[in-house]
Amino acid sequence: MEVSATNRYASVSPRKVRLVLNALPGHSVQEALNMLQFMTTPHARTVAKIVKSAASNAENNYAADPDSLFVKRAVAGDARRLKRYRPRARGRMYQYVHRSSHITITVDEREQ
Repeated sequence: MEVSATNRYASVSPRKVRLVLNALPGHSVQEALNMLQFMTTPHARTVAKIVKSAASNAENNYAADPDSLFVKRAVAGDARRLKRYRPRARGRMYQYVHRSSHITITVDEREQ
C-alpha cells in the first residue's frame, strides 16, 4: 500500500531539492535516512523529515511494518514564485525570483 507525505511551499527551488531526491527511490527508509544524514546540502534535513513523516503515516494509519518500508517515489514540483526587485544603476531595477517547491515522498511495503 502506497503512503505519502508532502511538504508544500518548501522554501527551496525544485532543481536543488531534486539533486537530493534522485538518490532515494529503491532504498529502504532506514537506508534513505542514513544517506540523508551524511549529505552536505542543508535541504537533506527537510527531506529527512518528510521521509520520517511518510514512514510514520504508513506505520500508524495503515499498520505497515516499519522494517519493510522502502521509498518508492520522491518528487519535487514547482510551487509559487515570489518576484522581487533589486535596485540597479541609473534608476533601473533588476527582477529576481524566489522559487519554492512541493516535495512528495511515497513509501511502500516490500513484499516478503
